Amino acid sequence: MQDGPESDSEHSELVTIRKPRKGIYVLPNLFTLAALFGGFYAIVMAMNGRFDQAAVGVFCAMILDSLDGRVARMTNTQSAFGEQMDSLSDMVSFGAAPALIAYEWSLRGLGRWGWIAAFVYCACAALRLARFNVNTSVVDKRYFQGLPSPAAAALVMGFLWLMVELDPQIKGADVAWPMFAFTLFSGLTMVTNVPFYSFKDMHMKKSVPFAVIVMIALGIAVINIHPPTVLFGLFVIYGLSGYVVYAWRKTKGLQTSVISTSTDEPDERGLH
Repeated sequence: MQDGPESDSEHSELVTIRKPRKGIYVLPNLFTLAALFGGFYAIVMAMNGRFDQAAVGVFCAMILDSLDGRVARMTNTQSAFGEQMDSLSDMVSFGAAPALIAYEWSLRGLGRWGWIAAFVYCACAALRLARFNVNTSVVDKRYFQGLPSPAAAALVMGFLWLMVELDPQIKGADVAWPMFAFTLFSGLTMVTNVPFYSFKDMHMKKSVPFAVIVMIALGIAVINIHPPTVLFGLFVIYGLSGYVVYAWRKTKGLQTSVISTSTDEPDERGLH
């Protein structure tokens, strides 16, 4: 008879135990929000006619976007919320912002062709990000499946930034067709299956030879010579590198797909 009250009290104590609520990690999401601000800032600058600052805003968003994932992994603060937040931020900073800025600066003069090119870029950025989220577990981590959206944005904004730096009085209408070509190339390359090296196998915690640090210092010095020219040139090389790798693998009879595991799942079969 005495066991009843004790068991009831123990039961009540167990009932009152609650699981800790899952919070949102502040540090990596601060970088993501800062990247989102860079894209928003770029759109505002374009609306005010400051297209050089708009391009700089997108490049700043690129740097911040490259840091949030690394910070999350280094601090062990990865979360599903952070992944979704990162995708939404990328859509604004590297999807909508470059398309709107390119249209406002140059593509407007082409009439319907201009807004079609801008929309194709924006739509391809959304499709590329959606495919990336779905295929994360089956793609070879060493490569991206298609041109990553930050690199695509860098091609479009790099061209704009370079033109404005070379001639501050230039009008976007003067280079409307080259901008049209860069916008379409960047957009469509995002949704191809062409492999682009991801640099994800480079570990920051591993020791490196002294020569590597020297090369990094030289690289920073070269970029500072004329950032628009150097950065645009680097991203043009990167944007073509995937096609070079694809062609080389094709000629050697090697597998060109970056899908590294089984694709038996029906929801993912059509994405490959």
